Amino acid sequence: MGLIMGMLVLGSILEQFVTIRILIDVFLTAIVLSMLSIVTHKKRLRQIGRLLVIVMLISLWLKYFYNYDVFAATSMMVGVLFTGVVTAHTLVFIIKSEAVTREVIYAAMLVYLMVAQLWALVYTFLDLIDPASFILPQGQSDFLLFEYYSFVTLTTLGFGDITPLTKTARAFSALEAVVGQLYLVVVVAWLVGMYVSKMSSNSKK
Repeated sequence: MGLIMGMLVLGSILEQFVTIRILIDVFLTAIVLSMLSIVTHKKRLRQIGRLLVIVMLISLWLKYFYNYDVFAATSMMVGVLFTGVVTAHTLVFIIKSEAVTREVIYAAMLVYLMVAQLWALVYTFLDLIDPASFILPQGQSDFLLFEYYSFVTLTTLGFGDITPLTKTARAFSALEAVVGQLYLVVVVAWLVGMYVSKMSSNSKK
């Protein structure tokens, strides 16, 4: 969770000191490896996760030596699959929990951030396969920019500095906004209700 927030905040600050593209990929590598630890206790998920991570990281770094767009798009697409698997696994853990513990609250926060990360990967992929998908400020185009756009869309702030143009980009943007609101309304409200119910039953004992 800290790595995702760190990339969002520190990426812009450190941009003037290091090559931003390499910095983003270092952050992405660290995030993916930390996410892999979430599914290590289940054998099947661990095997799937490792396979996706290997493919993603190889593609992520091969783009510096071979065709950039092809390998970058591959790493983003595989990243979407991997992040989706980890997010779904964490969400199942939350739903199956019988009490609101510190781990459950942390997991709920992590899911929200991973959803934003997943959509940032989707937007980056769309931009790579069709550069006309978005109107970007000053022609910029990198993962950090789309992560910012993803968080803005997820929270329905909608500053308007980045605009989806194609039907696909608009559809994903609208879907993320809906998912962000549904998550808060359903999952967070359910956790609060479960916590209040538990406290109420404890007070009656």
